[in-house]
Amino acid sequence: MAALDRPWRRPGAARYALSRLRGFVRTPVEVYEPEPGSVTVRHDVPVTTRDGTVLRVNVHLPAGENPVPVLLCAHPYGKDKVPVRKKRGRGYALPFQYRVLRQPARVRFSSLTTWEAPDPAWWTKQGFAVVNCDLRGAGTSGGVGSPLSDQEGEDVYDLVEWAAAQPWSTGAVGMIGVSYLAISQWKSAALRPPHLRAIVPWEGMTDPYRDLLHPGGIAETGFIKLWSRSLRDTRLKYDLGKENSSRPRYDDWWRSLVPALDRIEVPALICGSFSDNNLHTRGSVRGFEQIGSAERHLYTHRGGKWAAFYSDDALRTQLAFLVRHLRGGTAQELPRVRLEVRESRDRVVAVRDEAQWPLPSTRWTPLYLHDAGLRAAPPDAAGSISFDTRRAAARFGWTLPEDTELTGPMALRLYLSADTDDVDLFVGVEKWDGARYVPFEGSYGFGRDRVTTGWLRASMRALDESRSRPFEPVPTFTDPRPLRPGEVVPVDIPLGPSSTLFRAGEQLRLVVAGRWLWPRNPLTGQFPAAYERRSRGTATLHWGPDRQARLLVPVVGDAHR
Repeated sequence: MAALDRPWRRPGAARYALSRLRGFVRTPVEVYEPEPGSVTVRHDVPVTTRDGTVLRVNVHLPAGENPVPVLLCAHPYGKDKVPVRKKRGRGYALPFQYRVLRQPARVRFSSLTTWEAPDPAWWTKQGFAVVNCDLRGAGTSGGVGSPLSDQEGEDVYDLVEWAAAQPWSTGAVGMIGVSYLAISQWKSAALRPPHLRAIVPWEGMTDPYRDLLHPGGIAETGFIKLWSRSLRDTRLKYDLGKENSSRPRYDDWWRSLVPALDRIEVPALICGSFSDNNLHTRGSVRGFEQIGSAERHLYTHRGGKWAAFYSDDALRTQLAFLVRHLRGGTAQELPRVRLEVRESRDRVVAVRDEAQWPLPSTRWTPLYLHDAGLRAAPPDAAGSISFDTRRAAARFGWTLPEDTELTGPMALRLYLSADTDDVDLFVGVEKWDGARYVPFEGSYGFGRDRVTTGWLRASMRALDESRSRPFEPVPTFTDPRPLRPGEVVPVDIPLGPSSTLFRAGEQLRLVVAGRWLWPRNPLTGQFPAAYERRSRGTATLHWGPDRQARLLVPVVGDAHR
């Protein structure tokens, strides 16, 4: 039935906190030393860009004298910040992120590997050179950086062409990396460097405003602060966190950070995980759908971001793709979509190939809000529920009559009124097995995430009709429309893609709140995720024959028995 809830409190918090404490003490990251003589490293090699700025790169070459294809990564994190052996005791000093952000599975790479970069020891062993670059203003590179800008794209273009012209290079260049090392691929690939043969953007957003900094028009205030502090030694023209605070609407400056995806023509292997909805998931999938490449592949998973990137399965997939496009030959083509379906954080029920995303077999199924919860038929009587936007939330449940797979994005239509001129709405879809909350992997290594989530500031509800789809409403974020007290308005909220199996008798629970759905603390919450808080008020959700509020869910095929 429809009821009030406190979604930031879920069973299992104490046990999770203990596991987090163990992770702080013993992080499951294994660093190995490359075999002696297997890798030659050339440090701080200068590369001059078109405007005369000198960037610096580290070049990793395999043993032997024959030219090899090149893998390039470019970022502001410091190409020289590799794991360092501890002077006392055993092991290595690792980037702080590996301790602050939970690692759900083993992560293994060599002592030559920087944050979120390809492992040079592994890739040189496969017959590739690895070039790791300090972007403009970072590390030992010159100039002043402009994060996510056209300037950055031009610099990476120049790096690609420089790498192709070196005597140790065959002239075939690819790009690979996670997060920012994925983002830096989009703009450069859209400029079409002649020697760029393929890209592997592994979880990289494509629209900073929509994907991270203002999801649903609500300012992100947690991760961006941590990220900005990590770049305090980098020379930048602007601070993304400050720009985020001063630019609440989707203006031309925000648009300038968005790559021209339709201009990308090189083959692309794109990782769009279902475990990074606060940061990269939606942008990665958007990249797969919108790039102009005839050959593009989507690799999905719901594991840990870094554990997945360095996993045996991902490395095999990356290698097959890059061998095919940088070396040529008869390497087998990858499936268009590699789909992973889970029924919980730790249980994968299927990994299968699909030909398209969203899946062509999807039955977009509405679940309507009722007094009794969520139902397959529209309500025949009017109803409503009110909640304090700071202290409570509304919830609605649907018990699955049979095993059901939900794969794809979701969309929520609500009818809203409030006693203030605006309301921030945070929406979650959860899975419950009786009284047990079923957790999933989430952004920033959070191990208690929901199936999917969505955001919307009610005043930002105006839609871009040319871009919206029934299962994916796209707000303009340019035309604020304040609420009037007592007025009931429709609002449409997109929820990120996921792939989840619900068993018969389990419950899908929809929660709608006025503040973020988790605490921020690193033991039980989703640190560092945080969002701007509005003043307190009362929100009311309405439904009835003439207000058919509903959650649109993607039902797919026959469920796994």
